[in-house]
Amino acid sequence: MFHLVLHQPEIPPNTGNLIRLAANTGVTLHLIHPLGFYLRDKDLQRAGLDYHEWSRVQEHSDFAALQAALPQARIWAFSTKARCNYAEARYAPGDILLFGSETRGLPPAVLDAIPEAQRLRLPMQPDSRSLNLANAAAIAVYEAWRQQGFAGAA
Repeated sequence: MFHLVLHQPEIPPNTGNLIRLAANTGVTLHLIHPLGFYLRDKDLQRAGLDYHEWSRVQEHSDFAALQAALPQARIWAFSTKARCNYAEARYAPGDILLFGSETRGLPPAVLDAIPEAQRLRLPMQPDSRSLNLANAAAIAVYEAWRQQGFAGAA
C-alpha cells in the first residue's frame, strides 16, 4: 500500500483523524519530528478514537531518516506552490504521499529535493489559501487507492 507522511505536524486532531484514515485504508502513517504535540495528547486520542491499534504509525527524526527507511519509494509532495494536478499523477503501491505542517507546509529544502513533476497540488478556488491537512491527505490517499482499484477493500 502507500505511505502517508506528515512533515512536522502541529495539530493533534489532524493527526488523530489520519490515524483513523490509515486504519481504514491500509496506508502506513509516518510522522517526521519535531511534532507539535505528544502522541499521548488527549485531542489526538479523541480524534483517532480506538483506531490506534489497527493503524501502522512510524516516527522519524527528520526527512533524511524517512528517506533512509524507504530508500526505493517514490515521493509525491503536496503543496499549494506546486503546478501539477494530483489527479493526473499515476500512483503505485509503495509511493510516499508527503504533506507539510498545517501552518508552514513543506520547507523549501524538502520541497526542492522533490522533482517538479512529483510536486502536486489539489485544485481550489483562486483566493483560497489551503485545505485542512487531514482533508487534503484523505483526498490524496483515496485517489491513489482508487487508481489501484481499491485493492484489499471490503
